Amino acid sequence: MSGDADRHTLHNRVLAVLGPAIVAGEYEPGHVFTLERLEREYGVSRTVVREAVRVLQSMRLVRSRPRTGVQVRPDEEWSVFDPQLIRWRLAGSGRMAQLRSLTELRAAIEPPAAAAAARNAPREWREPLVEVCERMTAAGQEGDQDSFLRLDIEFHRRILRLSGNEMFVGLTGVVAEVLTGRTEYHLMPRPPRAEALRLHAHVAEAIRDGLPDVAQAAMRSIVGEVDEALSEAAEPDR
Repeated sequence: MSGDADRHTLHNRVLAVLGPAIVAGEYEPGHVFTLERLEREYGVSRTVVREAVRVLQSMRLVRSRPRTGVQVRPDEEWSVFDPQLIRWRLAGSGRMAQLRSLTELRAAIEPPAAAAAARNAPREWREPLVEVCERMTAAGQEGDQDSFLRLDIEFHRRILRLSGNEMFVGLTGVVAEVLTGRTEYHLMPRPPRAEALRLHAHVAEAIRDGLPDVAQAAMRSIVGEVDEALSEAAEPDR
């Protein structure tokens, strides 16, 4: 068991360096690694290298070709919704561009998801959303950033699930990474803006009361507030 754990730790160490390097563009599309080179470079076994490469393949960052090696794929082929890939992109120099594209995705998905939740979910499933929102608001006002983030993720995750749309539900990990990234890189207002908290409450109450148009409009305003905050954060760079 300890051998498996050690191997897992080693392959995570390889991934933690190689994955972000590929995402950051340090290796051009078409660049080829050999397994032997990766073994030497990271000082790990062939088994560890193969495990790391399998993860990168699952994210479509690389392809493995017999007798050729491991080839970096063009970024348009990457699995851009993979939470780990999003995490690596947010850690790099393209953080703001990644956050903006993800915010545009949220603008397309979360307002109709909120409307669907208000329209379709059983009332007994909608009721607890208000409680989550109240706890999130209290954590934000108290300055408990960890609890606020956890509850904010739970709030948005519940709405996607309540929508009843499996495609929306499939994006819960993406939304969680966006919210986590904004917090980790100090792009989340501290304390949370009162207007943002108020809008979250409007969404929760509208979903509870079965008001899809109100829920959709309030969620659209939430994402608009995020876009505005990102623009303000990027202003010093311009």
